[in-house]
Amino acid sequence: MNQPLAYVHPGAKIAKNVVIEPFTTIHNNVVIGDGTWIGSNVTIMEGARIGKNCNIFPGAVISAVPQDLKFGGEDSLAIIGDNSTIRECVTINRGTIASGQTVIGKNCLVMATAHIAHDCHIGDNAIIVNGVALAGHVTVGNYAIIGGLAAVHQFISIGDHAMISGGSLVRKDVPPYTKAAKEPLSYVGINSVGLRRRGFSTEKIREIQEIYRILYQKNYNTTQALSIIEAEMEATPERDEIILFIRNSSRGVMKGYTGIY
Repeated sequence: MNQPLAYVHPGAKIAKNVVIEPFTTIHNNVVIGDGTWIGSNVTIMEGARIGKNCNIFPGAVISAVPQDLKFGGEDSLAIIGDNSTIRECVTINRGTIASGQTVIGKNCLVMATAHIAHDCHIGDNAIIVNGVALAGHVTVGNYAIIGGLAAVHQFISIGDHAMISGGSLVRKDVPPYTKAAKEPLSYVGINSVGLRRRGFSTEKIREIQEIYRILYQKNYNTTQALSIIEAEMEATPERDEIILFIRNSSRGVMKGYTGIY
C-alpha cells in the first residue's frame, strides 16, 4: 500500500495485504478485499466492490459510469467476487437504477479487452473470452463460457453450463447445458464435455440430452415440447431448471440447428 506512484483516495477501503502496482488510480467509495493484486495502469472508480484474492491486470477500468443515456448519476455498484481474474483492458461498468449493480461472480475469468456493460449479472465460475461484448442487463449463468469476440444483445439470458462459440451474435436466450453456434445462433448439442468435467454422471447427461431432443429434434413447438417433458420425464432439478428457463425467457430461446449458414 506504500506505492508512491499509485493514487489511492483516502476514502477507499483497501485490505492491508492488497498489492497495488504503479500508475494505478483508485477512487473514493471503493472496497478491495484481502489478497487481491491490482496491476499497473488500472483505474478503479467509485462504486467498485472487489473481493478477496482477485487479480486485475493492467489497463482494466472497473466501475466506470454506464454507457447509457438514461443514467442519471445515481449511486450504483460494480461487484467482483472472490478469486476472480480480470485480464488486460477489460471494462466493467457499474449498474443503473434498473438493478443498482453489475455483478461478476466468484472464480470467474474475464479475458483481455472484454466489455461488461451496466446491470449485467454473471454467475460463479464463468469464462468470458477475449473481446466479448456484453450489452446491458445480460445474465450469464454459473460455469457458462462465451467464446471470443461474441456479441450479446441486451437483456439476453445465458443458462448455467452453456457454451457459446467464438464470434457468435447472441440475439436469443441460450438455455442451460447447451452448446450454441452457427449464424443465426442455433442449438448444436449439449455441453457434454463440460458437464463431464464438472462431475455430471453419464445418466444425468443422457437425461439432459433427451430433454433437448424433445425440444429441438422432434418437430414440436415449444409449448408442446415442454408439456411432453413435464408429462413424460421424471422431475429433477435439471429438468425443472430447463423448463423454468424457457418459460421465463422474455426474448425467446435460440432455435434448433437448420443447416443454414
